[in-house]
Amino acid sequence: MAIFCFLVDQRKQVRGRKPAAGLCSRCGGGAVVADMKTSTRFCGVPFYRKAWKAIVCHFCGAVLKSYH
Repeated sequence: MAIFCFLVDQRKQVRGRKPAAGLCSRCGGGAVVADMKTSTRFCGVPFYRKAWKAIVCHFCGAVLKSYH
């Protein structure tokens, strides 16, 4: 008997944000300091959650720097 389990999805959510000094190196938009949350689900079951801070572009959403 074999059971296969695969990665269903991994989501990154912004929980809160505050203005930060600086500009995005990719699009030139303004940067914000964001409280991020990563959720990973395997086979539809929540498996792993992590909260962290990052500097994110407000316009394009690129993560410029992360603090784990």
